[in-house]
Amino acid sequence: MAADFLMHEKIWFDKFKYDDAEKRYYEQMNGPVASPSCQQSASTTSSGPGGDQNELVTRIANLEVENQNLHSVVADLQLAISKLETRLNMLEKSSTSHHPSATPPTQHVTPMKKVESPAAPPKKVELPSAPPAKKVGPSEADDEDEDDDIDLFGSGDEEEDQEAAKVREERLRQYAEKKSKKPGLIAKSSILLDVKPWDDETDMAKMEECVRSVQMDGLVWGASKLVPVGYGIKKLQIQCVVEDDKIGTDILEEEITKFEDYVQSVDIAAFNKI
Repeated sequence: MAADFLMHEKIWFDKFKYDDAEKRYYEQMNGPVASPSCQQSASTTSSGPGGDQNELVTRIANLEVENQNLHSVVADLQLAISKLETRLNMLEKSSTSHHPSATPPTQHVTPMKKVESPAAPPKKVELPSAPPAKKVGPSEADDEDEDDDIDLFGSGDEEEDQEAAKVREERLRQYAEKKSKKPGLIAKSSILLDVKPWDDETDMAKMEECVRSVQMDGLVWGASKLVPVGYGIKKLQIQCVVEDDKIGTDILEEEITKFEDYVQSVDIAAFNKI
C-alpha cells in the first residue's frame, strides 16, 4: 500500500542530482563560475592603485589649504605684534616727556654770624612808695565798734523761722479744709433688668411707662428694648444705673412688681460695677 502511494505521489527526490548535472554542463560551456567573494577581491585588486592615488591627491590638496591658512594667521600675528611694539614705543616716549624734571641741587648756605649790639646800661626801676597811713579819729573808731556789734547770726533768724512755720501751718490747714469739702467717689452699678408680662395681650408700652415711673434718689433709667420669649410673648429689657449706697436691687424689684396688672416678675440679667 505504501509503495503504491509513493508511486502516485509527485515528489522530486533526486532534484540535487539534476542540479549538479546542470552546473557541470554550464561549466563545460562557459568555464568555471567564480564565487561572489572572489569577484569582490578581484574588483578591489583591480581598483586598488587608482584609488590610492586619488586619496593621496586629495590629502595633498587639503594640506596645501591648511598651509595657506597658517601662513595668513602668522601674517596677522606679525602685524599685531608690530602694532603693539609701535604703541609701546609711543607710550614710553610720552611717559619720558611728562616726567618731572629733576630738582636742582640745593645750595648749602653757611649761617651768618649774629652781630651782637653793644649792651645798653640797665635802667633803674622805681617802685611806687606806699601811701602814708591815715590817722584814725575818735568818730571813726566809734563806727568800727558799732559794726562789730552787728550780729549776723543772731536771734533774727529764729523770728523768721517762727514766721515760716506759721505760714506753713496755715497752708496745711487750708489744704485739709479744701480736701474735706471735696466729694469722694460714689460707687455706682449698671443693672440690666428683665421685666416679664403676664401674657401676649399685655400692653408693653404701658408696662414700660409704669417701670420708668419709679423714681428714686440715685436712680437713672437708660435704654430699653423688647425681646421675644416665645408664643408671641415679649419681655422688656431695660437698663438703669444706681448708686450702691442709696438703692439696692431688692428695693428696685419691689417697686416694679407693685404694678401687678402688667408685671409678672422681674429678673436681673446683668450686674456690673462702674
